[in-house]
Amino acid sequence: MHHHPIAHILVSILILSIAACQSDNMKRYEVRKADRPVQLSGMGTDQIWESAVALSDFTFPWRSETAPATTFRALWDDNHFYFLYRALDPEIISKQEGLGERDVVDSDRVEIFFKADDRMDPYHALEMDALGRVLDTKGIYYRNVDYDWDWPDGHLQLKASTDADGYWVEGSISLESLRQLGLYQDDHLLKAGLFRGDYRRVDKDETEVRWISWVMPDSEKPDFHIPSSFGELLLVE
Repeated sequence: MHHHPIAHILVSILILSIAACQSDNMKRYEVRKADRPVQLSGMGTDQIWESAVALSDFTFPWRSETAPATTFRALWDDNHFYFLYRALDPEIISKQEGLGERDVVDSDRVEIFFKADDRMDPYHALEMDALGRVLDTKGIYYRNVDYDWDWPDGHLQLKASTDADGYWVEGSISLESLRQLGLYQDDHLLKAGLFRGDYRRVDKDETEVRWISWVMPDSEKPDFHIPSSFGELLLVE
């Protein structure tokens, strides 16, 4: 049986075009450059945030109803990556059972995951609640998570606040620490997942979590610890 060379070429072109379409489906967010450091207040009061792109494209990947509003903004300068989350939430649940940052696991929170590449070996997560607590972890695919790991000391600043409509989480991460962790190569690109855990009271003693995401992960059940849950943050001048 003879294989025609043109057929091989056509197959190759088809494979490349499918790959290109898949990469074009990658969600991207433009992180604009700030002309000065952002002043963190825990509620996004610095006027410089008005220059950031407001990202509100968050949904329930595994539920049919409309998700409560979540807005993410980010800026950067020569030394830091800055982020601001606004989460509308009529009832903020913040567990305080003396477990330190582990209490974040059962609390309303917003999250940023970072990965160097799709191997996710390792990847890092910041899970941040309305009280300004952060559960910072290092993971190796699949779901081999070190909960005792801490972000490099002094390289993560976080402030949070609540009001009648929900909560704010505002922070800065040094680019030096992102380089140190292999998450940033000075290529103006961060591979990141943007998520939220929205807790609801089922009864007096029980809550349930509803997962919210910027990207629709390729998973039938709730799971953010997979390569397809990430998008790209482009640091633009």
